[in-house]
Amino acid sequence: MCYSAQIQADYRRYVKMFGAHMDIEKFARLYFERAEGSKAKIPKAVDDAFRDPQTDAERQIKASIDRFNTEQASKLEQELFKQRTRLADAERTLQTKTTKAATESKRIAADKIEASLRRLEDIKRTESKARDSRIFPGTYAPVMVQENGEFVVKPMRYQCRLAGKPANYDARYPGTYNARRDNLQGFWKPCFGYTHGVMLVDVFYENVSRAKLEGTLLETHEKDENVVLEFRPSNGQLMHVACLWSRWSKPGEPDLLSFAAITDEPPSEVEAAGHDRCIVPIKPENIAAWLNPSASDLKTMYAILDDRDRPYYEHRLAA
Repeated sequence: MCYSAQIQADYRRYVKMFGAHMDIEKFARLYFERAEGSKAKIPKAVDDAFRDPQTDAERQIKASIDRFNTEQASKLEQELFKQRTRLADAERTLQTKTTKAATESKRIAADKIEASLRRLEDIKRTESKARDSRIFPGTYAPVMVQENGEFVVKPMRYQCRLAGKPANYDARYPGTYNARRDNLQGFWKPCFGYTHGVMLVDVFYENVSRAKLEGTLLETHEKDENVVLEFRPSNGQLMHVACLWSRWSKPGEPDLLSFAAITDEPPSEVEAAGHDRCIVPIKPENIAAWLNPSASDLKTMYAILDDRDRPYYEHRLAA
């Protein structure tokens, strides 16, 4: 399962590479809803794509981003005051008597202060960092689709909720951020052959057991440890990851656009590193056909997935 990925977050990359245009209304609506209190998670790198707005619509998005950041900064400042008070109280108690409660309170307060300061720094800084483009399940990312014969970039949540499913489906089936190739005509039948997308990815991350990574028996480890590996194409090429997406609607609620990355059996180097799945990067020359699918010709869609890009994936422990 592709548990996390570092993506190309700036929609302009899609515009430059494919002549795509941005669904500005969907982006504006997403940012407005977040500023109004929705729980939408958007990578900082996507926000930063609107740092220098050129149109009225982009200026509207920038205003929503600024409003959200101002409110978040205010909440973080309040949290800092609360935790600094808690820390001072714990330290005063520990000066006279060492107690488990005071020791634990001091530790928690210090951790929360550090986290709040880090989040404040992220809000204020303007220089980019690699982690700004990293998505996790539940995070929004730009996804390219085809509408009326044109490539369009839309913001979609990385965890697909199929149309017609209840909202609690997300919690009941948290693994729907990936679509297994061997289940495309099963669970994913409503999307496969109908709603295809492409996401641009630089790096992907996977959870693996340390025992598998080191090629040792589980019995030799006192307790098997989970580690996160970073997989990167050795040639540095950008991956055009095949995706499926859905538009979920319910009266009285905003539409939800969400997607899943297709995964398949891993190449030998990924399997040797301890993981049993891998995302499917399709070849650039197949993108137009992938984004214009036909449910009556799934053979062609499978052929595109089989005729995938096959870079060698180097791995290392994630920072």
